[in-house]
Amino acid sequence: MAPAADREGYWGPPTSTLEWCEENYAVSYYIAEFWNTVSNLIFILPPIYGAIQTYKDGLEKRYLAAYLCLTAVGLGSWCFHMTLKYEMQLLDELPMIYSCCVFVYCLYECFKYKNTVNYALLFLLITYSVVVSIVYLDLKEPVFHQVMYGTLVSIIVLRSVYIVLWVYPWLRGLGYTSLTVFLMGFFLWNVDNIFCDKLRALREKMPPVVGAVTQFHAWWHILTGLGSYLHILLSLYTRTLFLKHRPKVKFVFGIWPVLLVEPPKKL
Repeated sequence: MAPAADREGYWGPPTSTLEWCEENYAVSYYIAEFWNTVSNLIFILPPIYGAIQTYKDGLEKRYLAAYLCLTAVGLGSWCFHMTLKYEMQLLDELPMIYSCCVFVYCLYECFKYKNTVNYALLFLLITYSVVVSIVYLDLKEPVFHQVMYGTLVSIIVLRSVYIVLWVYPWLRGLGYTSLTVFLMGFFLWNVDNIFCDKLRALREKMPPVVGAVTQFHAWWHILTGLGSYLHILLSLYTRTLFLKHRPKVKFVFGIWPVLLVEPPKKL
């Protein structure tokens, strides 16, 4: 990762175990990585709307938890990139593990009768979260966190592919869009890490607004935030179809997808 820039800022020297490619305090004295911070809005605002809609529709609380966990990731990431403090880094990274565990539970419980609880899976995911948290707090090794997070994402992807290939094939568009957007974000995350020196040199020759487009870690936030949100839609769509509801994807202002769920038709 790139070393911190020489600029001093409100939050003082970074204490996090990771540094990203965005120049520190280049835009604001109060925000260490401005673009990496504000790009987290996509993790915060749409899931809040989704949580409100889920509550209004009277859907299962685990999907309310899924939306709120995604919001928690965004808030934690906002605090981390704003301050570059180790404590805020944990507030970003550990909720990534917890939210993925919620996603796994939702996705693997799509085809169960309503109001049932899979205590075995719940125990397994809680144990996974606790063990990862304890080991990561002890090791302070980012690669460990990335591997544990990647493992959960792989489990989610495999289950999603199974659903759109063999259960509800008409959901392939939504499933593949979620996966493709997430993978695009992962690709840009790697570009940002590998070619940081060249990106920084390029930004020095560009106007600030144009250079902001090359903040690929911010694009990782935008794309993975969208991909994760679409995954919740896929999971909730699958679940409500199984329960004989009538889910429909609508687009707010013709742009942002939301799921509207009507109750089953009364016979």
